[in-house]
Amino acid sequence: MAAVYYCAQSLDGYIARADDTLDWLTGFEGEYAGADELPLGENYERFMAGVGALVMGSATYEFVLALETWAYPEHPVWVLTSRDLPVPDGADVRIVSGDVGALHDAIVASAGERDVWVVGGGNVASQYADAGLLDRVEVTVVPVVLGAGKPLFDRALADRLQLVSTKPFANGMVELRYAVVR
Repeated sequence: MAAVYYCAQSLDGYIARADDTLDWLTGFEGEYAGADELPLGENYERFMAGVGALVMGSATYEFVLALETWAYPEHPVWVLTSRDLPVPDGADVRIVSGDVGALHDAIVASAGERDVWVVGGGNVASQYADAGLLDRVEVTVVPVVLGAGKPLFDRALADRLQLVSTKPFANGMVELRYAVVR
């Protein structure tokens, strides 16, 4: 089991525009001229096969809630917030507040033998890093420059990151996979 921050970011390090929109990501159409590219969808499917539970902040949760259907019907989802938020019918969503360190054991237990996906945003990922609970960072870099927005992390990391692998995708995105070294 690992706690993995898996997300996409712009070339200049943002995971969303300042208003939390993702049109730069959802509407991206690019291509890669190299010979060793992979289809992007297969990577996400591989990642999701190893996920047992998700943890996210309220802005990410509200984005997912706005989708046509609940995106994670087979997973427990933990939402870190101090606000009262709606829960989709039949979904295993736990609206919680408090310190990530105090909640982590319960989140891990809900994941079973699989990974915990730290979905976002940068504040939740920073809380995991600050608590020494973040094991990997897998970020897909989208070749667009936003100039401003929500950063990948809200603050500097005390731990160092060691590059483990890179994967270019057919649409021009590149996945960077890092291990968190304590």
